[in-house]
Amino acid sequence: MNQEQNVNRRHFLGATAAVTIGGLMSPGIAQLQAAKNSKSGENEHFWYRLAPEGPYIDSQRDNKAFGFSDGKIFLSEDNGETWSHSAEFSDAENIGFSCILKNGNILFATRQKIFLSTDNLKTHKEIIVTKDGQDYLPHTPKNPDQPGWYFHPLDGVHTWEIEGKEVLVWGNYCNVLGGAVPVNIYYSTDSGQTIKIAYSFGRNPKFQEKGIDPSLYLGNPENSVICRHIHSVVFNPAEQAFYACTGDINRGFGEECHWMRGTYDMKADEWDWQILVSVNSNSRYKSGGISFVDGQLYWAADANGPKEPNEKHDRGIFRCNPEDFADPKKHTLLFDAEFEMANMIIEDNVILAGHCAPASTFKTGIAISPDLGKTWKEYDLVEFGPRSPVRFHPKNSDGWFRVDLRKGWIERAEVLFIKPKS
Repeated sequence: MNQEQNVNRRHFLGATAAVTIGGLMSPGIAQLQAAKNSKSGENEHFWYRLAPEGPYIDSQRDNKAFGFSDGKIFLSEDNGETWSHSAEFSDAENIGFSCILKNGNILFATRQKIFLSTDNLKTHKEIIVTKDGQDYLPHTPKNPDQPGWYFHPLDGVHTWEIEGKEVLVWGNYCNVLGGAVPVNIYYSTDSGQTIKIAYSFGRNPKFQEKGIDPSLYLGNPENSVICRHIHSVVFNPAEQAFYACTGDINRGFGEECHWMRGTYDMKADEWDWQILVSVNSNSRYKSGGISFVDGQLYWAADANGPKEPNEKHDRGIFRCNPEDFADPKKHTLLFDAEFEMANMIIEDNVILAGHCAPASTFKTGIAISPDLGKTWKEYDLVEFGPRSPVRFHPKNSDGWFRVDLRKGWIERAEVLFIKPKS
């Protein structure tokens, strides 16, 4: 795809507040019964169903689900069958990130603010992000309707057990529509009570508010590494190291697609990040999904951008030893994907990857391997129309993956649940 197509396919709902998500709620409802869902089906490899009418289910963990709709937030303890906890939250339709933590805390964020509930939504408080011991406050946009997305991620796995603690790490997928915003990797080691910045990217001249003096550009002025946004941040237990991939194309100010490896010193509360690869967008290193299984690195490439006539895009689903990552000759191509793979997850040896709809001839394309990449099948869930599956969340206690279906590339639409067959 050319640069203009690349920008258009990553169209997101700029302000998101104009879109109504989920069904209508009556005031004071303590428990909302889920409705039957007409859009469901099955194939050789999995069952699938749309989320029922009701709150937009933004995240899940074990038997719990967090959702929002019409000025309220909701918590279910039976995988969205009923919603036994709720609270008023006026900016609910602008929620773009949430995470249910191991101890039951719920972290959720709007475009510029992040909140924590420690009591099943009875109360919640705003958490101020810190950087180097100082408050890290969002900028005041020239246009209040374009504040940017400080906390919205593209991936769906954000927590890992490290040295006996649950560590939360994620990066913001931003600078698509909705306003310019700095690009950061965030983390918390105390169940969301404090949130800090693990890495702050530099000032990208392409993604700034119009008319702003360069001295006021958003981003870390001390960092020359720039990007548009973060695609994924994951942890490899075998190395005790994090890997991050960013996007996406060289716009005349340097490469924006980087792979980084970071280590965290828990006692010193310090991060060390190193750049592994910096490339342009027609590369297998432009990834929409990263996973580690038994120390092996798996990733899905959504390579796009300019290429020579008759040249193939360098994309697919790959595997290698982490130490061989910078040497393409040592990569194993598990799946020779014709289309961009927007996102991917691996759990219990099942690999799920989604097509980027504007780049695919499929309406809603899903690639699945039930055996860790040995065999593959692609399915087109045509009944949902042009949709890009992203934000793959691990299976809930009933065995269902949760997936965002996005209109075009990234405009919020529906939630899909997928349950692999044995």
